[in-house]
Parts: sequence; C-alpha cells; structure tokens
Amino acid sequence: MNKGYLMLVLHAHLPFVRHPEYEKFLEENWLFEAISETYLPLLRVFRTLREKGLAFNLTLSVSPTLCAMLDDDLLQDRYVYHLDSLIELAAKEMKRTENEPEFNHLSRMYLDLFEENKKDFLNLYGKNILEGFREFQQQGYLELITTAASHAFLPLMEAFPVAIEAQIKTAVDSHIHYFKSPPAGIWLPECGYFPGLEVVLKKYKLEFFFLDTHGIMHGSKKPKYGVYAPISCKNGVAAFGRDPSSSRSVWSPDDGYPTDVVYREYYRDIGYDLPMDYIRPYIHENDLRINTGIKYYAVTGDSETKRIYNRRAALVKVREHAENFVYNREKQIKELSGLMDRPPVVLSPFDAELFGHWWFEGPLWIEALVEELGIKKDVIEMITPTQYLHAYTENQPIVPSLSSWGNNGYAEVWLEKSNDWIYPHLHRAIENMINLSESYGDPDELELRALNQAAREVLLAQTSDWAFIMKTGTTVPYAVKRTREHIYNFNRIYRDLVMKQLDEEWLFKVETKNNIFPWIDYRVFAK
Repeated sequence: MNKGYLMLVLHAHLPFVRHPEYEKFLEENWLFEAISETYLPLLRVFRTLREKGLAFNLTLSVSPTLCAMLDDDLLQDRYVYHLDSLIELAAKEMKRTENEPEFNHLSRMYLDLFEENKKDFLNLYGKNILEGFREFQQQGYLELITTAASHAFLPLMEAFPVAIEAQIKTAVDSHIHYFKSPPAGIWLPECGYFPGLEVVLKKYKLEFFFLDTHGIMHGSKKPKYGVYAPISCKNGVAAFGRDPSSSRSVWSPDDGYPTDVVYREYYRDIGYDLPMDYIRPYIHENDLRINTGIKYYAVTGDSETKRIYNRRAALVKVREHAENFVYNREKQIKELSGLMDRPPVVLSPFDAELFGHWWFEGPLWIEALVEELGIKKDVIEMITPTQYLHAYTENQPIVPSLSSWGNNGYAEVWLEKSNDWIYPHLHRAIENMINLSESYGDPDELELRALNQAAREVLLAQTSDWAFIMKTGTTVPYAVKRTREHIYNFNRIYRDLVMKQLDEEWLFKVETKNNIFPWIDYRVFAK
C-alpha cells in the first residue's frame, strides 16, 4: 500500500478581456500567450502520458471567465491570426539566423512549436481547447473544478452574502454549461476565505476548497495533522491546506526550480531586442514593444551577459528537478506516515500559467514528475480531492481562519492604498443590483436585457485581477479603466431603468462587448 499522496492542483484563470470594438487589442494577448505557452503544452503532455500508459490524477480549476474566452468565436479567430503572425516571424528568424547555428536551432524550435500549436488548435480541438480538458476529465485523468464567476475576492464581500451567492451560483452554472457536469469543489479566488463562506459552498453542493497554510494552522483548533489531511467545516465542507515545502520548491522566486540558470529566460524577448524596422509588424501599434514569445537566452546573469539557451541542458535539468521533487516528497511522507492514522496528503497548488508561460519547461516538468511518481508508486500516489474524500470520509472539524495567499496572507494585496477606492463603488453597485432584482418581477423584453446586463457588469466589476494589478503596478491604467467601465455601465443601466429611458442602441453595444454568461438571470441577486 502507498504511504502517502501528492495532490497537484493547477488554477487556470485569466480575467475577461474581449474588445470587438478594436481590430487588435493588447491585453487580449494575455489569453493568446496562455493558450500557446500553457494550455496547449499541458494538453500535449497529458496526451503523451496517456499514450505511454501512465496514470495520473491531476486537479485543474478553469475559471468561468477563461471558459467564456476560450469558447468565444471572435477570440478563437483572433488567436489563429496571432499564431499565423508568430509562424511568419519564426520563419523570418530562421532566415535571419541561418549563419548563427545556436540561434538558428532555437528559431527552428519555435517555428515547430507554433506550427504544432496551430495544428492542435484547429485539428484536434476545433478552435475550442475546452474540449481537450473535458476529454481528459471523462477519461479519469483530470478533476475539473471551478472558481468564483468573475474571480471576485470573496472576503471583501462578506457584508453582501447575496453577491457571494451570485458569484458561486453563476460559477456552478458556468461549469455545467461548459463541462456538462457540476463541479465537486472550488478554488477560492486568491485562496480568499472567511468563516461562514462554506455555507454558500454547501448550498451549491461544493464539497471542498483550498487554503494557504495559515488558514488551516490558525483555525479554531490546532489541526491534529497540520496541513497533511483536510479539515472539515461545521457543515461538512472540506478544506485542504497548502504544503509550504513542496510549493516553495516550484514557486519561490529566490530558489525555486524555474530560477535555475539553464532554464529559458522569460524577460529577454526579440520583441525588445531586435531593430524596430524588423520587428515592427509583430509588436503593438505605435511601435509599442511587446513579448513575441521568441526568446533565445537562459536565466544566467544580467540582461547583457546571459548565455544562449541550451534546450538539451534544460531538458536534463527538468528530469533532475522532477526527481528532486519526488525525493523530497518521499522523505516528507515517510516521516509523516508514522505519525498519522491515514496516509498524509501533500497539497501543491499553483497558478497553471506558471507552467509554460513563466516557466517554459514547466509542462515537461509535470510530465517528468508523473513518470518519476510511476517509479515510486509504492510510496507516493497522485490523488484528487474527490478521490481522497471518498477514501477518508471522517476529518477533524475545524473552522479555518480568515486568510488568503499573497503578501502576508491576509487580503492586503486586494485592499490597500492603491486599490481601496474601488470598494465603495462595488458595494453601492451590489446594493443597487439587489434593489433592481427585487423591484422587477415581470420586466418587458428590453428591461430584461438591461437587468441581465446589469448583473454581468456588477460581476465583472468585482474581478480580483484589477485590484491585484493596481497593487503590483503592471498595466494599471487598463485595470483602472476596466473597473470604472463596469461601474459606469451598471450605473447607467440602473439610472435608465429608474428613469424609464433605456437606450437600446447603447445597451446593444455593451451586450455585444461584455457578452459573458449569456444564460444569466438577474434574479441571482435577489435576496
């Protein structure tokens, strides 16, 4: 019998970014880069493992906003155009570097990668990679779970339980819409929890969620097994706590695996390195330099002294790091197993985009990890939360503490001087949305459209990414603009409904742009 479990959980999420009013929009590249560098490579790894006959049990949360974008015809077509541009650029790079063998070898690697991405996207998935995730779920390799509808930071909405319920119900409805079955669990956005949240989760049949370490350790009781077994809230909803050691091995910006000097450097890209006349067709308008995805250097040294990336050396290091990860988990589990009445479970949760986008070799590390676990299967077995809870039905009752991940672990990333201005506006919009939902019992067709769009705008305004961006200082004007836009849209709809002066032409433009959750019923905000 195995002595313990590894629970690998990836959180795939991007905020809803869709701008049909522009021919090209810079922030849509967030999605295109994630498809190219994370989601398609992960699906490729899953196919390889399946072909090798290697069993794996991995948990993947796919946010409703990401689902909506992956399912969107406009964004799917724009991604194909994006791929065509990359293929053209990589072919030009092969010509430009034909007398530089090391660079030329890498340009061939990128051309092959971009062409394979296009082939997979069009031929395997018919432009919709949700089909790939659903297939691996049906075959028992993945457990797919959800997160809040627009990835709202729920602890800062505690005073508005109706709004929290709207986030959770819409998320569950979205998951059923895209994956044809209800989710068993949820990734709380930013791991943000407050005592009592589990009541709403239970109502929508969500059986588990994840917390950062201190959410478990600082709960109402001392956890008997630390974070190496889930705890049970009063109503039976389970909470799994993050193992700091395994997370640090991958996540640490100081000594995590991705910082190794042989891996590819994310921050050196030909979009910044090459002459403007050459690179102009492949960057943003007004000569705004951006990442193209073609990067020739390894992590070594400062920006001027980096070595050329050696793919073969990086693949050797991937294997070493997978072996090291399993070796350290094996030591952990052997030490813990004698102290527990059940096999310990080591929870390692990560943002999915770390694998491939930030850490180019990350998907291959997961492949090597599964292969190494196959060798050590008498000691460590991969497991999903549902599998664990079916095997071990009785868990220690504890009320977890208010917590999040992020700096200092108690919500300060999402509530501090750079972003605190948004919350009075969000809270007023929620109050007014509740009033609307209770005032209109039998709206006419145009009123119904306006009410449903008002609900969408309130949800989108709550997206945690905008506050996060304001705090971290990246693309702040866009985050501010998006927050203001959704608040403005809601306030205008609210005013027009109260004044009985709906502008159908303007409403149509807003519906066309922010077309998420087409099935939504505004009464989701009714008390």
